[in-house]
Amino acid sequence: MPAYHSTFLAEDASDTRVVGNFAIFPIKTQFRGPSYPCHSDYDIIDECLDLFRANSFFKNFEIKGPADRALIYGILFISNCLSLLNSRTTEHDATRTLNNLSLDNFSIPGDIGFPLNSLYQSPNGKLESDLLRSYLQQFRQELSARLIERIYRDDKTKPSKYWLAFTRRRFMNKSL
Repeated sequence: MPAYHSTFLAEDASDTRVVGNFAIFPIKTQFRGPSYPCHSDYDIIDECLDLFRANSFFKNFEIKGPADRALIYGILFISNCLSLLNSRTTEHDATRTLNNLSLDNFSIPGDIGFPLNSLYQSPNGKLESDLLRSYLQQFRQELSARLIERIYRDDKTKPSKYWLAFTRRRFMNKSL
């Protein structure tokens, strides 16, 4: 059974901006950044959250385009977020922890510390590099906020055991 690919692969290429080979999609967000507002109900963040549990079982993933690279980054970031939580973490503590993780200094494709440099191209120049860094920061902030909403949907004092069961899973044997 193959892994699930992004549904945004079929999007018009002229509508999506690509930096390096990472797609910059519009997202529904409350955070400031370079992403323009999404006009549909489903965006790349929702897709990352929906496909995380199914794709986390796969060790191999065939990349079919820039949308799959955004999906891979989102899935690996979710895995990183879940590894910081435990069964006794309240929603308030999780929000603080994941906000700090989202705003922490992180590497982008092309940087020396980026673990997936073999899959991603580096941006062309400082302007594109700054654009990608600010987009990824906005992406990470929105993804962590929506992840917290899903994990603490039923009980605000403890996370869902169905999400925490995936803390030890490593998609593609990689981590951010």
